[in-house]
Amino acid sequence: MKRRGMWAAAVTATAALALSGCAFGGGAPAGAGGDLKKDGAATGEITIWSWDVAATALKRLGADYEKAHKGTKITVVDIGYDNAYDKISVGLQAGTGLPDVITLETDKNQSYITQFPKGFTDLTPVLGDEKADFDPFKWDTGTDKDGALRMAPWDSGTVGLFYRTDYFEAAGIDPASVKTWDDLVAAGETIKAKTGHTLLTADLSSGGPFSMMLQQQGQGLFDENGDIAVSSPAAVQTLALLQTMQQKGLIKNAKGWDASVTSAKDGDSAVTPEAVWWIGTLEGEAPELSGKYAVRDLPVFADGGAPTSNNGGSGMAIPAQAKNPQLAADFMAFVLANTDNQASMMKDEGLFPAYLPALKSDYFQQSSDYFSGQKVFQTFAELTPKIPSITFTSDQSVAADAVSNAVAAAVLNGEDPKKALDDAAKQIANSTGRKIAG
Repeated sequence: MKRRGMWAAAVTATAALALSGCAFGGGAPAGAGGDLKKDGAATGEITIWSWDVAATALKRLGADYEKAHKGTKITVVDIGYDNAYDKISVGLQAGTGLPDVITLETDKNQSYITQFPKGFTDLTPVLGDEKADFDPFKWDTGTDKDGALRMAPWDSGTVGLFYRTDYFEAAGIDPASVKTWDDLVAAGETIKAKTGHTLLTADLSSGGPFSMMLQQQGQGLFDENGDIAVSSPAAVQTLALLQTMQQKGLIKNAKGWDASVTSAKDGDSAVTPEAVWWIGTLEGEAPELSGKYAVRDLPVFADGGAPTSNNGGSGMAIPAQAKNPQLAADFMAFVLANTDNQASMMKDEGLFPAYLPALKSDYFQQSSDYFSGQKVFQTFAELTPKIPSITFTSDQSVAADAVSNAVAAAVLNGEDPKKALDDAAKQIANSTGRKIAG
């Protein structure tokens, strides 16, 4: 799941709690999950909080579940995105007021798990046997320090390289010849010289593609120990690459979601490194560009590197205060660990499955008229298991803000990339008390 609000950092209750450095019990006993049973007899009713197309999908599948399981009732409440995390955080801290199931975006998982270690039910008894069938990155982000699954993977934000076939053709460049990011920069120079178009569009004020490119190298803003890693060699290399693109005039800076979509419609740039949900954006917002796009894996930083990354996606969790956790878990498995249901959410609501068996279904083998007959979903299906796992922490929002400032300083204002990231690391350390990885 991806929405406009994720393009800019927002100060929510989650961020405020993260700044405190405190862990809250959640006001309820730890959901050990020992009472949950896979395929257990589930009766009664549950309430679910979600928003936008995710809520739409759950309402549709809730009706299907009720028909197949007499005596059950699934109520889905669309709580809206803007205040969702405030409501969730308040409910967790108070230990009351939350529903049986909540939706969480992937980058929020570890913040909530850390801040509320007793706040969520262990889903391992219900979904643990299915671990190998889920996107490994999504599974890892939903587990606690003891390996218990607290947030179940739902949809993935698998990243590929969308590119304008007409621009590459006009420049005489075979897209298959672009193996590395350096190759892409060279191709961008040729494309600009021959067509006048920039290489890519990015919102540099919010960090642009920095974090996505860093995850492609198997690194997040923190290392596996929770230490600050924003000034690592891989991070400096990534920021230096973006600075080089800017210095060569290859980046169209577009602030915010609307500007980025407008840039695509106007045909400003030749490529967009973006998640699978960009397919729906292009088809919905720029139907006039049908036949002018294709998609492939990302260029790599070095031979053998991962050809993809992640941007977006979400999961589902059962608060420890849930009134009917068994029905909640059974419905969750019905939605998330079912090939037909996952495929239907891609078809009807545009939610790309984190459940790998669903990616083998017929729907993902279809060709796309918009992409000139290319099987674009198959491309992303093949990339999804290759998404590198990275570490998230409760201080994610603090680090993201500091990194966004570093990207702007280096790319827009010409500051030395290493200095900008060193300064960001010190800022994060001062704010969080965490060590800088070294």
